[in-house]
Amino acid sequence: MVNIVDRQNRKNKVLAATVRAHIRNSQPISSQELAEEFELSSATLRNILGELEEDGYLYHPHTSAGRIPSSKGFRYYVDFLMSESELPRQQKDDILVELKKSDDSLEDILEKATEVIAGVTHYTSIVSLSLGDSRLFYKGLSNIIQEPEFRDLKKLALLLEFLEERRHLFQVINQEFKEPLKVYIGEEIGCPGINEVCSLVVSTYHVGKKEKGRLAVLGPRRMSYEQTVSSLEFISQVLNNMLEEF
Repeated sequence: MVNIVDRQNRKNKVLAATVRAHIRNSQPISSQELAEEFELSSATLRNILGELEEDGYLYHPHTSAGRIPSSKGFRYYVDFLMSESELPRQQKDDILVELKKSDDSLEDILEKATEVIAGVTHYTSIVSLSLGDSRLFYKGLSNIIQEPEFRDLKKLALLLEFLEERRHLFQVINQEFKEPLKVYIGEEIGCPGINEVCSLVVSTYHVGKKEKGRLAVLGPRRMSYEQTVSSLEFISQVLNNMLEEF
């Protein structure tokens, strides 16, 4: 007899494995695909996946035998199951070298930061600045449109519309939050056109003592959250140090 705590732990492990597998291959995940990772029968795994679906963490596309994490499933993964990740030393050094290639002007530093974030995460990077007039930089659009989700031309058009509507984009990434970094998953972004397919990771940076802006990464809902969060945290820290005297 499996007690309640062990049962919940097992469900958590299966959900985490399903999320990681879906992030890797973008496909629905079946019990057979998970069987190698767990010493459980396919029948037991099917039951656990069925329970996770009933709980709203997974859903079942009509044309597939596998399941896909829902926004609720990704939210639970990010809040409770995701492992903390730190960038390798060499990658940190490479980021520092790249950021220091910028000129001394604030705008050039932020443009370089936008380029570095896109290069490190392989998603679309967005940087906002609020100093008198609001400015917005973004790069890496080609990264995100290569993701399988955007082979659907309607979804691609809605994504492009979201990025081109700069006033709305500025409002979205500048929503107030208390944490050093905020992850918006699916519907949490608050933009109906991209809610089904995107997630947004946002952190804050400071210019001097008072002014601040935002660094953001826009990617598919199945983005690599560990890598994106650790990259944005480190780049925010470096940028804060660079802009301390502005």
